[in-house]
Amino acid sequence: MLAPSRILGLGLAIALTPAGCSPSEERGRVVHVDRSDLPLTKATAAELERFADGDRLFEATLREADGLGPLYIRASCTACHRADGRGPGLVGKMAVVEEDRVTPSPDQSILRYGTAERPYVAARAKRAVTRPENAEQVRVTYRFPPAVFGRGYMEAIADEEIEKLEHAAKTRDDGIRGRIHRLCRGDEAPCAIGRFGLKARLSTLEEFTADAFQNDMGITSPARPHELPNPDAELDDGKPGVDVTTEIVAGVAEYVRLLELPARASTGARGGELFQGALCGACHVSSLRTRVDYPVSALAGVAAPVFTDFLLHDMGASLADGVVEGSAGSREWRTAPLIGLRFFSAYLHDGRAHTVEEAVLAHGGEGSEAEVSVHRFRALGPSDRDELLRFVAAL
Repeated sequence: MLAPSRILGLGLAIALTPAGCSPSEERGRVVHVDRSDLPLTKATAAELERFADGDRLFEATLREADGLGPLYIRASCTACHRADGRGPGLVGKMAVVEEDRVTPSPDQSILRYGTAERPYVAARAKRAVTRPENAEQVRVTYRFPPAVFGRGYMEAIADEEIEKLEHAAKTRDDGIRGRIHRLCRGDEAPCAIGRFGLKARLSTLEEFTADAFQNDMGITSPARPHELPNPDAELDDGKPGVDVTTEIVAGVAEYVRLLELPARASTGARGGELFQGALCGACHVSSLRTRVDYPVSALAGVAAPVFTDFLLHDMGASLADGVVEGSAGSREWRTAPLIGLRFFSAYLHDGRAHTVEEAVLAHGGEGSEAEVSVHRFRALGPSDRDELLRFVAAL
């Protein structure tokens, strides 16, 4: 339970005087607000202060004078992650593909300025990056930005937990496999485990933040000091040199780290049993232990209900996008964490599914590791199927 002073500070309570009550009978009444942008329930006073500072950075709309551009996708973090959720921004991803529209071509050189569409220009830039004209071999797919709440829990998961899941996947006999996306950088050993991004191409929230600053806003930092290539060959923007400090990147990362998991509605045990019986829980692992030495004490050594195994899975040709990220191929996706799902209005990486049921069925394309799971889902009676879907929708 939050202390009254903290509740009032967050605007989550009001004091009401019921009709007929004397002042001595006045009492505060906490009003439940179902939100996805609250700090950790057990955050310390110092963490709450850092959370508030990072929140301001997350909400800030950046300008040319701040280093926005030369090309960019959105001008603020919240423009892609409203209420720390999923969207409303969309990111166009480009890939040169073979005739099957799935297999990446060995030659991606036509995409001289990268694989992401950057439709807006700033400073001296004049030309955006979009799909090259008359390039039928270039496929464009769209991705919803991920929600950012609960990501501290994901960062805190112990490496050994994920490695155990990868090892167990090798012994399965139902077609479900999965592998860690190992991110090896120079002489770094051991290689980091990818956790963030739809294909698990980033390992920490600082990397996640610096990458978003550079790729989505054209904001450089000491971790990502270079402007991305662009048609006008602009190597800087309205703010000469590196745009933000390491401290700014760390401040936004800390804000994301301290976001709480949205409260989950209880739907009873039956839905969870059906979820496991249909093998959904083989990949969407309901709970994993966090590191005991994680620097946020509220997240250290706890069972984190993240509903993911962090592994890359082959989801078949129907969900493939032609994009390769690190060692993750066109058909591979990291298991989506089922966190705050009830705040979503569309599902899957590109929002093609408008209901949870559509998302479940889309897992069953030819060659997908989840074919057996979708087969079990289809075999359920109508009431059991509805119960399972209610369970997922309430997460």
